[in-house]
Amino acid sequence: MGLYCIIFPAVLYFLIWAYWPMYGVIIAFKDFLPGIGILDSPWVGFAHFERFFNSFYFERLLRNTVAISLYTIIIGIPLPIILALMFNEIRSKRLRTFTQTISYAPHFISVVVVVGMILFFLSSSNGLINNLIEMFGGEKKNFLADPASFWHIFVWSGVWQSIGWSSLIYTAAMAGISPEQYEAAYIDGAGKLQRIWHVTLPGIIPTIIILSILSVGGIMSVGHEKILLLQNGLNQETSEVISTYVYKSGILNAQYSFSAAIGLFNNVINFSILLVVNSIARKVSETSLW
Repeated sequence: MGLYCIIFPAVLYFLIWAYWPMYGVIIAFKDFLPGIGILDSPWVGFAHFERFFNSFYFERLLRNTVAISLYTIIIGIPLPIILALMFNEIRSKRLRTFTQTISYAPHFISVVVVVGMILFFLSSSNGLINNLIEMFGGEKKNFLADPASFWHIFVWSGVWQSIGWSSLIYTAAMAGISPEQYEAAYIDGAGKLQRIWHVTLPGIIPTIIILSILSVGGIMSVGHEKILLLQNGLNQETSEVISTYVYKSGILNAQYSFSAAIGLFNNVINFSILLVVNSIARKVSETSLW
């Protein structure tokens, strides 16, 4: 009975703030009118979903969302692992602490400040990068107005901000590897790279798989905050994603049911992908979320 009393506040919290609001998802199947409420609003079935699937922007939104997510996953998974391996090889505790602090400090910088830094470096008029290009005889380029540059700017700025923080998880996993394994590999004549390949990486494989599953499971979820701050009329062809479209439709245009339908579609796809990837990981490696 005592254990049930301990977990009751947590269960109550999730019931109130996570599960009870889920009834509001039915507005995706209704023409929601705030004046008469959710239950009394007229039922329209899948009309909002059909409108979204048949819209002119559907293919572009889907392409940009998936492409940015895949780009982020391909870059964002291996780089923190490499950084954590580099930290693990630093023998000086002070130097390791100092470098780790520098690497994860950008994680605590707000999105607005990060975008301000991007504008400072990439401004077409007096940006630092363009000033350097002009100094060496090149021509200035408006990076933020170039649709082909937007994905690179978004992804690599995100990697810079999160790589250090993400590496902490792998560093913690490496700390759990028995020193005896390294000693045995050293006695057997294994070099530094061989110890990394045959001892360190196998020791953190379960962590890599779990984090990869979570990353792939959120492939349709690209945050809208930084995109909205970087977006303009010239780069909208590659910068408009599902989350920004939902924000504009639901908040700016007050199309609550339509935006709810898009959000529900997004979450269903994410959950389906998560189930598939988790099942594949369980069969291949015996490591999975459940």
